[in-house]
Amino acid sequence: MTGPKAKPSVTLFVPVRNEIDALKIVMPRIKRDWCDEILILDGNSTDGSREFLRSAGFEVVEQQTRGIKAAFWEAFELARGEVIIPFSPDGNSIPEDIPRLIDKMADGYDIVVASRYRGPARSEDDDVLSRAANRIFTALINLLFDTRYTDGIGMYKAFRKSHLYELGIDRHRNEHSEIMLLTRGARYGLKITEISSPEPPRIGVQGSRAHPGVLGKYKSALILLKSIVRDAVFYWPRRTRSARNPTP
Repeated sequence: MTGPKAKPSVTLFVPVRNEIDALKIVMPRIKRDWCDEILILDGNSTDGSREFLRSAGFEVVEQQTRGIKAAFWEAFELARGEVIIPFSPDGNSIPEDIPRLIDKMADGYDIVVASRYRGPARSEDDDVLSRAANRIFTALINLLFDTRYTDGIGMYKAFRKSHLYELGIDRHRNEHSEIMLLTRGARYGLKITEISSPEPPRIGVQGSRAHPGVLGKYKSALILLKSIVRDAVFYWPRRTRSARNPTP
């Protein structure tokens, strides 16, 4: 007979910049007892996002650096939880899936991906370009790292903070840490799984960081491609666990 699962301490990281319309809809759906810490990092919002969040009782930290990748690393270093869950407050991430991610982490997984394409899940936010990029990059990751991911480049996932440093991801802060967790994590032999989690459309993206434009997407894709190929060729950790692919 076994006792209840010991849940790790969890930080929900919410990056915000001019998300007022979505925040009013999404944030009331997050129950504060789901996580040990809700870390909201605001990137100089001018639409009342900070004021709304503070009036709702949330603590808001003002971003000290520029850019979304820098915001992630600011938050990663501030996070007090053993587990971090980056959460998009623009409507893309389903709040009700937060407990599901945490339950899987309590089962002993190192990374749990909220997959937009597993089983019946689909993304309502995809355009032709993003849909093609998702398929191509996920297929490339699976080919090069012997994995079976259905969503290799999504942000919404739970992972152990220690692996950012154990896998050397902290030495590549201008790259896509959320993807490197999956590529390096697979080669290191971390226990990784996915849950099915549809992606609703964004809410009120005017002035937010949600859409970088076509040029920004191409630049991001080139950085991602470089990261994947480099790790496929050069990342061979000396100490690995037995490899485990995503499971239901």
